[in-house]
Amino acid sequence: MKLTIAQWKQLLRAIAEQIESKKDELSELDRAVGDGDHGVTMSLGWQAIVHKLDEHNGEDCGALLNEVAMSFLNAVGSSVGPLYATAFMRGGAVLKGKAELEDDDVVQFWTVAVQGIQDRGKAKLGDKTMMDAWLPAIDALRLARSEGKGLIDSLDEAVRAGEQGMRATATLVSQLGRSSRLGERSTGHIDPGAASAHLILSAFTDALREVS
Repeated sequence: MKLTIAQWKQLLRAIAEQIESKKDELSELDRAVGDGDHGVTMSLGWQAIVHKLDEHNGEDCGALLNEVAMSFLNAVGSSVGPLYATAFMRGGAVLKGKAELEDDDVVQFWTVAVQGIQDRGKAKLGDKTMMDAWLPAIDALRLARSEGKGLIDSLDEAVRAGEQGMRATATLVSQLGRSSRLGERSTGHIDPGAASAHLILSAFTDALREVS
């Protein structure tokens, strides 16, 4: 499979659409453990990305992601802004100069993007953050690819692993951020960052299935 920059933009727009449609649910999750604005925050960031996609006329997927990173960062003032901006910048670096993307480019994008989030935020598996969805997802993605599975099948494995990780956050005590102040009271609630992470990867995978 080869993805053009137009198709890459289509995938990013599909994520934005899903974030927009689920923003109230994400904020509802956040009300249990935080400020209650995670859905609105993610919506602002992804709508800024859509505006950048509409403006961008180049053919370099890496350059596009660098611009997307700055758009997200400028739109989102909370801690999630630098995390996803770093993800897009890391992804932009590995896709620099590419007008078309191969399957392995997509895998590498997600791998370095998630590594960027972890490097910036320092969260570990079990801290009750978005990493509890992202890390199992990327592990599953890379394992599936190493077993010779196709890109979409590998992403499906990643989505399933990410969903399991997301749901498991309900059993965890938050270790980072505002929700950590709740201590044991943070259990029983899915982490909103993990929920949006799962939503992002799921939307990407569903959209890729449609364009392939």
